[in-house]
Amino acid sequence: MSTDMKPLSYLDIVNACGNMRVGLPSPVPSPFDSEELVPLYLSDAPNSPAIGLLRPQIVSLLYEETERSQSLGLPPMWGDIIAIPGLRSKITFHATLDTPAKRTAAMKELCERWRDTGLFPDMIGPKKWRAEMYPVYRDPFGIHDYPHHGADDANLNFAFEMERAACALFGVITYGVHLSTYQEEISAMGDKTLRLWIPTRASTKSKWPGYLDNTVAGGIPSGMPIFEALVKECMEEASLGEDLVKSHVRAVGCISYFYRTPEGWLQPEVEYVYDMVIPPGADPTPFEPKPLDGEVERFDFMDKSQVEIAMRAGRFKANCAVVLIDLFLRLGYITPDNEPDFMKIVTAMHTTFDYERW
Repeated sequence: MSTDMKPLSYLDIVNACGNMRVGLPSPVPSPFDSEELVPLYLSDAPNSPAIGLLRPQIVSLLYEETERSQSLGLPPMWGDIIAIPGLRSKITFHATLDTPAKRTAAMKELCERWRDTGLFPDMIGPKKWRAEMYPVYRDPFGIHDYPHHGADDANLNFAFEMERAACALFGVITYGVHLSTYQEEISAMGDKTLRLWIPTRASTKSKWPGYLDNTVAGGIPSGMPIFEALVKECMEEASLGEDLVKSHVRAVGCISYFYRTPEGWLQPEVEYVYDMVIPPGADPTPFEPKPLDGEVERFDFMDKSQVEIAMRAGRFKANCAVVLIDLFLRLGYITPDNEPDFMKIVTAMHTTFDYERW
């Protein structure tokens, strides 16, 4: 941030993360706000859920995919792309793709072919490809289940899985875990001090290189339980062992936001939030995170005032700053009495992505 730039407010930070609205004015105007978004449905059945939002260029490509399948005599992937005058268009999977396995296979072939032919290199090019599968659910607010041997797929919330890097192309909701490790102490006079372990992201990261982060953060791979994903990330990113995590980490809620990238891609996300509290007066050394997998350059045990300055200067990855605002709310540092935008902040951090408008 330049020295003449006004420090960001808490509401500015939250709106920069949740900068997208569907059918309503966006908190942060984007040149893509006028695009007509088309919902993606699992099928053309009347009760079929919407599972994604498609930008015009993706819709055009899916038309071409249908024509390609017909010309090559291949099984179709998409049903009729329904465009009714005066009503909103919609796109569905073809009726033959009626199981999670079939949809997963079709999406795998499509995304890999788009990657190999050079489409969307900023999202799914070889340097952006994650080789990690993310789940897509029928009900994005429902259970995180997964097909197992002998299970009836028809009764699952799990709809299919797809390459992580391609999720924003289809506007599907994704899920992650965030952990804050901190120590809070209160003096005899009642003064509170707060210190937090803050990582600096490696300069080699494909996204947000060099920005500040939460102690541990990562996506939830398909088929992995939520807490197990956190345990995995704690070891991989911060050398925090399973026994320590299971003994000292507690679930404290979640945040949700709809982020539109600078290029216009759609990322509605849910982040499950966890705390690791270092007991007051305890030696923080056993809780000290250390880089392991190369995704973090270093960890610093920062005072809240240092964190605050960095947040207001825009040095944090957007969603990580929001997780820290959530922490400050829960610990009583941000209150209705000292923050005039309190209700706007709280509600903006718990969006339902305007799902009723999809």
